[in-house]
Amino acid sequence: MIKNRKKWTGLAAAFLLGSTLLTGCAGGSNNTNESASNTGGTDNQAGLSKELNLFIWSEYIPSSVLDKFTQETGVKINYSTYSSNEEMLAKLTVDTSSYDLSVASGYTVEAMKKQGVLAEIDHANIPNLKNVGPEFLSTPSDPESKYSIPYLWGNTVIAVNTDKVKFPIKGYKDLYNPELKESLVVLDDARSMVGLANIMQGKSINESDPAVLEQSKKLLVDLKPNIKAFDSDSPKSLLLNGEVKAGIVYGAEASLAKRENPAIQTVLPEEGFELWQDNFVIPKNSKHKATAEAFINFILRPEISAEITSDYPYANPNVEAQKLLDKAVLDDPAVYPPKEDLKRGEYMTDLGEKAQLLDRIWSEIKLE
Repeated sequence: MIKNRKKWTGLAAAFLLGSTLLTGCAGGSNNTNESASNTGGTDNQAGLSKELNLFIWSEYIPSSVLDKFTQETGVKINYSTYSSNEEMLAKLTVDTSSYDLSVASGYTVEAMKKQGVLAEIDHANIPNLKNVGPEFLSTPSDPESKYSIPYLWGNTVIAVNTDKVKFPIKGYKDLYNPELKESLVVLDDARSMVGLANIMQGKSINESDPAVLEQSKKLLVDLKPNIKAFDSDSPKSLLLNGEVKAGIVYGAEASLAKRENPAIQTVLPEEGFELWQDNFVIPKNSKHKATAEAFINFILRPEISAEITSDYPYANPNVEAQKLLDKAVLDDPAVYPPKEDLKRGEYMTDLGEKAQLLDRIWSEIKLE
């Protein structure tokens, strides 16, 4: 993911009400044993710590779920947020002990593995891992799920207000239509947008050849007259209030927009699209590793996992949880693309230092 990801703001007020939230994370020793000598040491029958320091995207887990974990275990959750994978990675690279658990998109997991900032996860402590579809446990970023456990996944789509757009849109090429001048919202994300421009050329979303990237830059500059806003956080708001007619957005945003306005339809671009998977990861010097694994196991309960995606309609890798979801959600192509369409999707991989070139290109595009 990623960069800014896929979070909406409409539920923010409710999200901040939970009694488990927001105290910030305290630093501490590198000792991963959860003994009473640690800050937040064990004091309950389950042998878990008094607290868990969670570092996650904003508005990505319901407060009701955090409350239930606290009520069941007595573990207080200290909740801190970040706005991008890059922000999270920068903090965990220099400080691997202040946080016990975080969430990272696939290509960031790959980077964190290379940098040696992650702890191996003990699958014996997560029996509910059996509920996760096997295809989500063998992604390119972590083929054996040694360092990451699937949380949610999704994709990019084109969202179109069919009340305002009277010509067919099948892919990115159709977004260049002059009738859409200053009428689009697109993701404010270098990897996503430059990657999608790569796809327009028939190349990989992970292409880093300078010649291909230069053409991707040109494609995005040519699209700019039709772009009204760059927004990864809540593009659905612009769709719903009529400020834009269409956009390149995350599937969950398109799904939420359609719930409020059925005229907003989803297009899975014929050229291809981004797939992403967000995963739980444990920093290598987590002071409360066993509690972090207990929390992951709790999240993977079917009823808990279903509750999360009922509130935040990203795609759920928990196949047992899917059985508890509304059929309308499972049939929504914005959230669960049909298998034949999924073949056009592609996951991002870590580009290392080459990612800086994409960041520079994106900054130049926005300044054009």
